[in-house]
Amino acid sequence: MKTQTLSLTGTKQDEIELPMVFSTPVNKDLIHRAFVNLDSHHYQRQGRMPSAGQNTVAASNDPPTGHGQARVARIRGGGPRRGQAAKVAMVRGGRQAHPPTSEKIVYKKLNKQEKRLALCSAIAATASKDLVSSRGHIIKGIESFPVIVSDDIEKISKAKEISKVLSALKLSGDIERLEKRKARSGRSSIRGRKTKTGKSILFVTKDAKSLSKACGAFLGVDVRAVSDLSILDLAPGSSLVRLTVYTKGAINEIGNLKSRHLELMEALQ
Repeated sequence: MKTQTLSLTGTKQDEIELPMVFSTPVNKDLIHRAFVNLDSHHYQRQGRMPSAGQNTVAASNDPPTGHGQARVARIRGGGPRRGQAAKVAMVRGGRQAHPPTSEKIVYKKLNKQEKRLALCSAIAATASKDLVSSRGHIIKGIESFPVIVSDDIEKISKAKEISKVLSALKLSGDIERLEKRKARSGRSSIRGRKTKTGKSILFVTKDAKSLSKACGAFLGVDVRAVSDLSILDLAPGSSLVRLTVYTKGAINEIGNLKSRHLELMEALQ
């Protein structure tokens, strides 16, 4: 399968043959499972102090009855909390019924072959215009997918220069989509979750050092080298897919991705 490559000015250059990876069937369930497992690798274990919620002098009215109140443990003595329920799980300031333990295993493992096949499937999904459009990305004016540009883009290190390239490639509209988002109201605002930044363009390059500096000023734009590419980048939130821009050098590197699944496909052809 061949596709068109673009220069930094948006003009057509030549056609390039896509590697076998882009012929991998798109499996949404597999990508979701791989994302959930890989996302758990940055979780931190939680625990609770064994005596949390019980550091108070409280006793129950049981067995005496006839007081016209529940037999819940109540605080004894004087003070502002005298007579208030305490210690038990159902009251304010009491213990948790089933608190999390630090012994719980939160790191989920994933089969190496399954992980690689999920990555190949997510890469193949970026070549589908319908999937990219259904995800909510603004792709008006973009003709061929996946979007492949010249390797010269890897030399750009300034935001002013990459802004001109994004306009020439007709990608700036997708970044402006995130700038129009409104702040959330309600309880999430009080708890420090007022803003939520979405995901926009993903640049996949052979060398991401310079380009990552240039794209740091743009909301939702990420740059990844092929060696660091992950399901977490290609399918944010475990949902297909993401507007991805590849360089020619990255396409050649992706062609080196091998798995038993791809070798079987080559043998069948």
